[in-house]
Amino acid sequence: MSSNKETFGKTLIFVFIVCLVCAALVSISAVGLKPLQTANRLLDQQTKILEAAGLLEQAGKDVKGTYSKYVEAKMIDLDSGAFIEGNTDMFDERRDSRDLSKSSKPKNDIAGINRRADNAVIYLIKDDNGKVKTIVLPIIGSGLWDLMSGFVGLAPDLNTVQSVVYSELKETPGLGAEVLNPNWKALWPGKKMFDAQNNVAIKLVKGGAKPGDVNGVDALSGATLTSDGVERTLHFWLGEEGYGPFITQFRAQLRDGGM
Repeated sequence: MSSNKETFGKTLIFVFIVCLVCAALVSISAVGLKPLQTANRLLDQQTKILEAAGLLEQAGKDVKGTYSKYVEAKMIDLDSGAFIEGNTDMFDERRDSRDLSKSSKPKNDIAGINRRADNAVIYLIKDDNGKVKTIVLPIIGSGLWDLMSGFVGLAPDLNTVQSVVYSELKETPGLGAEVLNPNWKALWPGKKMFDAQNNVAIKLVKGGAKPGDVNGVDALSGATLTSDGVERTLHFWLGEEGYGPFITQFRAQLRDGGM
């Protein structure tokens, strides 16, 4: 009996030591891989921004170099629309939205995000002469199953669409995930986000937009809830609780020759 107890005790000690060693190895691996994971996330983000800016093909394999040459990341205060100081590389909208001291609850949460960070990072895409030719705005909002995030590329009038590029989503393949389909993405360039009265007017039309409808884009076939989510997300982020104040200020600066 005593021998069995000794054997059992030694087994427990051995298992405990193995668990400690495994936990230490996992912890060391996590710490060691974190810089690589951060770099990969940043590279993926830069890739999507270049795609939204229409520069991905030009970049080829030199994503970092092309991004550094043409893209200027700027932090803004969403309530005022003003540029502010901040670390644009480390900004995380979802992280800040969970921090009650850095976020607020939208009055009209049509995008289904629950909370919105007080600040945002936007991307000014410049040509070889330093003139702004595209503004890329990050967006996030509910789809069918979860939040979907992406980028909208707009001309300097902040109305004419150049691209809509989604980067993170959990939508159904062949249905909601068709937001990634090049054929659907090709429907966006040239569309207008606002109407003549400067109201957000972009809409996803079930059955297809009519020819000449500058505010209409074909909805995703068989994915009504995802299409509705895309439309509501755009209306939220281009509205007064999103980039609306920034859009107003930027247009004024552009008219005054400040950009």
